[in-house]
Amino acid sequence: MAVGAFEEVAALLPPELSRGAWALPGSVKRRAQELRLRAGREPTVVMDGQEFPIPGCAAVTTRDLSLTMEIATCSSAHTALESIKRGYFTVKGGHRIGLCGKAAVEEGRVRNLNGLSSLNLRIAHDVVGCGEETYSALLQGGRFQGALLMGPPGSGKTTLLRDLVRLLSDGGLRVGLCDERGEVAALWEGLPQLDVGSRTDVMEGLPKAQGLLALLRGMNPQVLACDEITDPADMAALEICANCGVTLLATVHGVDQADLRGKPLYRGILERHLFSSLVKVSQLGCKVESLTW
Repeated sequence: MAVGAFEEVAALLPPELSRGAWALPGSVKRRAQELRLRAGREPTVVMDGQEFPIPGCAAVTTRDLSLTMEIATCSSAHTALESIKRGYFTVKGGHRIGLCGKAAVEEGRVRNLNGLSSLNLRIAHDVVGCGEETYSALLQGGRFQGALLMGPPGSGKTTLLRDLVRLLSDGGLRVGLCDERGEVAALWEGLPQLDVGSRTDVMEGLPKAQGLLALLRGMNPQVLACDEITDPADMAALEICANCGVTLLATVHGVDQADLRGKPLYRGILERHLFSSLVKVSQLGCKVESLTW
C-alpha cells in the first residue's frame, strides 16, 4: 500500500495524534490497515491483523474523537448522518470510519449516535493488477464464466474482487457493482475513489438483494458483482440474476468446497450452479478450481 493513503487518514486526526501517526516508520505506514482510537486508551495502528500502540501518544480523549469527526466531515457531521446511523461513513479517498458510542433509538430505528467511545479509521487501498493471474485463469475460451471468491476474513477477497471488476470492465464488459457498504468502489460525491474500471456502474448503500435487482433492471449489466453473500435474500437475488443470463462474481467467507457444503446458505450455491469456478483466497495467494456438485 502507498504511504500516501496512510497519510491521508493521519491528516484526519487531531494535531497531537496526527504527529504521532506521521512519525511512524515508512514500513509501518505501508503495511497499516487501520488506525484505532478508543477513549481512555492509547491510539493503535493495525498491521497484518495485529494492533500496536502508536509511540509518543497520550490516551485518546472524547474530545479527540469529536475533533476527528469534525475534521473528517468538514464540520458538517449532519451531512453524513445517514451513514453514521449505520455505524460508519466514507470520506474522500475511499477511507472508511467506523464508530461506536451511545445510540439514540426511536421506534426501533437508530436516529443518531452520540457520546462517541471509539473510532476505527480503515485505510483504503487498491492493489491494481493483483487479479491479473486469477482473471486469466477464469477465462474459458476467452470468456469469463463467473466465479465465487472464498477466503477467511482479512485474506484479501475484497481487494481481489475490486481488481477483477476493473479488469472485466476495462476489458469491455458492462459490470454492475453492488457495493452495499462502500468498501469496493467507495463512492465520494458520485466518483469511485478506488479503481473499478471504466464500464462499471456502482450501486452503494442498498442491501445487496435490492441493489443487485436494481442494477439488473436499470443498467443492463453483463456481469454483476457483490461482496460478502450473507443472507438468503442475497442468494435469491443472485439466482434471479443468473436466470436472466447475467454472469456473477461474488465473495463469501470460508476455506474450501467442503465448507460450502456444510452451510445451508452456501450449499445453495452448489445446488443452483450459480458459479462456474471457486477462487480460494489466502494471504499466500489464490487458487482457482472448478466447482463440483
